Amino acid sequence: MKQFIAMTMILAASACAQATQQVDSIAREGTKGVITETLATRFPQVPKQLITPFTDCIVDNADAAQVRVFAKSAVIGVDDTTVATVRAVLSRPETVQCLSRSAGSVPGLLG
Repeated sequence: MKQFIAMTMILAASACAQATQQVDSIAREGTKGVITETLATRFPQVPKQLITPFTDCIVDNADAAQVRVFAKSAVIGVDDTTVATVRAVLSRPETVQCLSRSAGSVPGLLG
């Protein structure tokens, strides 16, 4: 009986982790629009052809709290908190590396 309970708890924890990952993935996908809007309206230095790659890099490198800020902004609109959060994610070394790869993959941008 104890083995059955232990196995049930392990399976439940695994299912919970999968559900959490699914929710995170859906939230990240849902925030792309607000990040794109923020880049287009508040970061004029980002070339138009890089807005989508920048959005992807930001989504991929945002932590859970930042994703929540973006999700809230998707409902209430872009504000200074949204902009500050985008800046914070852009400043991460992993995001900078992602942006460098993205810029290098856009034909005619760097040369």
